[in-house]
Amino acid sequence: MRLFKHPLAGTIAQLCLPLALTGFLQNPAWAESNANEAEAIDLPLEELRNFGEVFERIKRAYVHDVDDKTLLQNAIRGMLSGLDPHSAYLDSEDFSELQESTQGEFGGLGLEVGTENGFIKIITPIDDTPAARAGLRPHDLIIKLDDTPVKGLPLNKAIDMMRGKPNTNLRMTIVREGVDGPFEVTLVRDLIRVTSVKHKSLEPNFGYIRITQFQVHTGEEVVKALTKLHQDSPNKKLKGLVLDLRNNPGGVLQAAADVANAFISEGLIVYTEGRLNNAEMRFTATEENPAQGVPVVILINEGTASASEIVSGALQDHRRAVIMGTQSFGKGSVQTVLPLANDRGLKLTTALYYTPSGRSIQAQGITPDIEVKPARLTPIEAKLQIKEADLDGHLESGQTPESDSKSTTESLANTDYQLFEALSLLKGMAILQK
Repeated sequence: MRLFKHPLAGTIAQLCLPLALTGFLQNPAWAESNANEAEAIDLPLEELRNFGEVFERIKRAYVHDVDDKTLLQNAIRGMLSGLDPHSAYLDSEDFSELQESTQGEFGGLGLEVGTENGFIKIITPIDDTPAARAGLRPHDLIIKLDDTPVKGLPLNKAIDMMRGKPNTNLRMTIVREGVDGPFEVTLVRDLIRVTSVKHKSLEPNFGYIRITQFQVHTGEEVVKALTKLHQDSPNKKLKGLVLDLRNNPGGVLQAAADVANAFISEGLIVYTEGRLNNAEMRFTATEENPAQGVPVVILINEGTASASEIVSGALQDHRRAVIMGTQSFGKGSVQTVLPLANDRGLKLTTALYYTPSGRSIQAQGITPDIEVKPARLTPIEAKLQIKEADLDGHLESGQTPESDSKSTTESLANTDYQLFEALSLLKGMAILQK
């Protein structure tokens, strides 16, 4: 039966179905569950006629000649970009860069970005990268890259423009809430090597772990950091730990489950739900306990997204950590990377994830137990007062004054007020536990 009026339209229709199914069939995990469903697909014939007609009109009437391959790839990109901000078609270069980023090294500016109202939205700058050093913030909107407006520009094209050789410049035009009018920032591209886990001792018995993003080996690195902090603490025992997930854009789902598993020894960590059976997963804790029950405060902010929200939500539901900071980003969807032929891929949103108590974080985020906004502490000088020790002839206590760690605390109060509050809370918890 003839379905199309135009000669090229029939060819397009024959191409559309194989292209739509390739990603599922080439991934063994998806093939079996979709074999029967593929037979039952009802094709929207009128829409396919429209597609064929538009394709033919562009081929005949567009001001420049456009090859079939370009038109079809643009059609695929448009089909995915219309679904949600995170689904995307990955050509061979994009696919390779995605694999590199999950391993911890890629070239560019150090930005995690998405789309909003046709503009490029910054989810978070990655620590110690040109973007972070330039002062870019979560929720900033990029409206121009050099002299190119980004309105309506495909996300993958914008990312291509932001990547480049080290020591080359890129000028961005930024719109920021609370700032009058757009402003320009010039960044110098660099080779981005991301160390996903950093740790240090804030004070004796109080540790700090910072996760910049969730890569393949992040769970192992967190376990090593916990072991080292315990070993370096007086009496080999931590009294408190700050887990810093601020401006963490997320990453590998399994890595998030591994990190949460380091702090709990039983129960559900996260589960996902999608339309397909194999999109439904459950991650549960094992008996290992590298954290050894140390009290934990997790710091989050508006740049805390995806995998970092999984960790925050899991430990919050298990009452294993106090969540402190500001509302998180709210990305509660799971993207599956499906390999295609010729080293291409399809990044497709396949499920939503839920915390152990059944909360969906999508477009909601994690609400902190204690809200602490970024601030700077300004001490108020006390009026001149006389103490007992200032009086002539005062009696001595006969005891050696205890040493304090005021210098560290005062420094944190001036440089990172949220971390200062987290450490103060941990100290209070340690006092009560005595």
